[in-house]
Amino acid sequence: MTARTRLTWQGGNARLTFGIGGDLPVSLLSVRPAGAGEPAAPPEEAAAPPLVELQALGHGRFPGSHRYADSTVGARLRHVRHEESADASWAELRLTQRDDVSGLVVTSVFRAAHGVPAVRAWTEVTLAPGAEEVRLQAVTSVVTGAFLADAGRPVDGMDVVCADSDWVAESRWRRAPLREVGLVAMDPEAHHHASRSRFPVTSRSSWSTGERLPTGAVVAADDSWALAWQIEHNGAWHWELGERRAGAYLALLGPTDAEHQWSTVVTADAGFTTVPVSLAVAAGGVDEAFGALTHQRRALRAGRSGTLPVVFNDYMNTLMGNPTTAKLLPLIDAAAEAGAEYFCVDAGWYDEDGHWWDSVGEWRPSATRFPGGLGEVVARVRERGMVPGLWLEPEVVGVRSPMAGRLPDEAFFQRHGRRVVEHGRYHLDLRHPAARAHVDGIVDGLVEEFGVGFFKFDYNIMPGAGTDAGGCAPGEGLLAHNRAHLEWLDALLDRHPDLLIENCASGAMRMDYAMLSRLHLQSTSDQQNPLLYPPIAAAAPASVLPEQAGNWAYTQPEMSVEESAFTLATGVLGRLYLSGHLNRMAPEQLALVRAAVAVHKDLREEIAGALPFWPLGLTNATGPWVATGLRAPEAGGGTLLTVWRRPGADPELVLPVPHLRGADVRPEVLFPGPETGAAEWTLAWDAERGELRLTSPESGPAATARVIRLR
Repeated sequence: MTARTRLTWQGGNARLTFGIGGDLPVSLLSVRPAGAGEPAAPPEEAAAPPLVELQALGHGRFPGSHRYADSTVGARLRHVRHEESADASWAELRLTQRDDVSGLVVTSVFRAAHGVPAVRAWTEVTLAPGAEEVRLQAVTSVVTGAFLADAGRPVDGMDVVCADSDWVAESRWRRAPLREVGLVAMDPEAHHHASRSRFPVTSRSSWSTGERLPTGAVVAADDSWALAWQIEHNGAWHWELGERRAGAYLALLGPTDAEHQWSTVVTADAGFTTVPVSLAVAAGGVDEAFGALTHQRRALRAGRSGTLPVVFNDYMNTLMGNPTTAKLLPLIDAAAEAGAEYFCVDAGWYDEDGHWWDSVGEWRPSATRFPGGLGEVVARVRERGMVPGLWLEPEVVGVRSPMAGRLPDEAFFQRHGRRVVEHGRYHLDLRHPAARAHVDGIVDGLVEEFGVGFFKFDYNIMPGAGTDAGGCAPGEGLLAHNRAHLEWLDALLDRHPDLLIENCASGAMRMDYAMLSRLHLQSTSDQQNPLLYPPIAAAAPASVLPEQAGNWAYTQPEMSVEESAFTLATGVLGRLYLSGHLNRMAPEQLALVRAAVAVHKDLREEIAGALPFWPLGLTNATGPWVATGLRAPEAGGGTLLTVWRRPGADPELVLPVPHLRGADVRPEVLFPGPETGAAEWTLAWDAERGELRLTSPESGPAATARVIRLR
């Protein structure tokens, strides 16, 4: 038996310490920024969970529970070898273990981008020569209890930060002590066992963010330390926090048998790789943790960032899926005058009879809506100096579509030999070559015929647990389709490298970094009430890069100056996603839109390098005052704020900006400016307290907002 040793590996700006050897599995003892010094409390081997937990048929857990902990395979893993490598962008560590009973060989892979306080991790499972095949029922991408030792806090001193999400009610963050969410205090010595309680968070089917977000953090109650994570998968996933006999654990997984009807067989010829996850660490609280994740997201998108154009989309609170040539041409002209650079024709461009929901799938332009052809509309977009775009829902075929009969059954999701039907649509199975050929033909044809440079890819159904076509478990079929979908996107962008694609799924129901590491823009919500949008827009940067956060700005001609400023401000510090009946506006109203677009264009490169923060708290973003901020990564850099005053708010607000405490700051309203007719706000900076005091007119409108720079 080898002696237990410590392996310290620094990749990028993250330093990881592992326990290796001895008669124990490998464990991840510490995850720290490179310059943060040693852990506040020395990590204890006895408190450390195995780095990998595997549930396999015939092996199970000991003791039994609902948890992704205490697996007998995970406890039997022993270190075999480890290898380090690096290139110009990433450093990598591969740690291999083996279970001699099952014959499973497990490699944990960690990759870190240079300068980023985070790591990406996944698990690769193979079978040793001569071993019998094993059916896996769950495999963790990573497990660690490092947050307690690194923070120097017990379970009683740690909080969890996580979010619920739903259609038009996205990104609702909450914070609670671990003891209050499910890690129940008990006496493990009296019972001779660890607690079997846990705090589980699960997303099912293919809306990866349809109920919960795959992002979270454990934070010291005094905001002195935080470990954040995201599961980078466009399908089903699970994460949980639990307590051990000594210490605690965080487990991050893709699909599982118990939650998602997933299992797979590992043979000598076929292994399995889990979905990737990222861990980010910060010596601070919530803002610092999500700042570290922001750095990681930019590293994941390296080489794919592209340009940041202002997109006008005709849907939201405007044409609402009913475009025609007569309606579009004046809207195109007005969007160009407002400063839009792309123009997207949204849903309905293929519809002949107004009943298109269950007949989509051919994606041919309507002849009745466009008597002169869709080409006439596209030509006007180009004449006005904009790039044409189209809405598309490529993964579905309506039950009344001719394509439903032309494609074989095997090209669709199936259960027990019958096609899965959801909300009047069949779901394409992109594992099948006929399905891939169909979607390739549609997209390539629209690009070649009309010169489309932007697609809004929507996704409005879920197919349930998945597909068992080919004899697999439904969750296994879904995972394979999810991965085929990503391969399809990669190939599409390789063929059309200048194409920009929005990731929309009924608003933000698939807002994950499997998708967003590839695609360019994320619609943050389908919320049509401008008064309800600010909390969603303010919270979005915890899940998505600010420069990808497509916050709708759908001002209308019947709005007052302040009401228009309110909805336009919602988009300025994200990725301004413009809509509204601009063609019906008076010149001074269109000038206000033009001013918002101009401010956004001036700021967008700054936005693309900034880190988010929440002056009123990420988990306190639903009051009458809502605020979000962006700050430069380097000390002394610029700071930007959007502040919304909603009905019921007091006219005055004090905003803490702690990273500028002691600095000489000059606050300035960037939008709306005095030339727009907007009322003047008073801004006063208290350097000693690091606070900005805002005063809006007491007799002013119920809804108003300002975009502010702190110089």
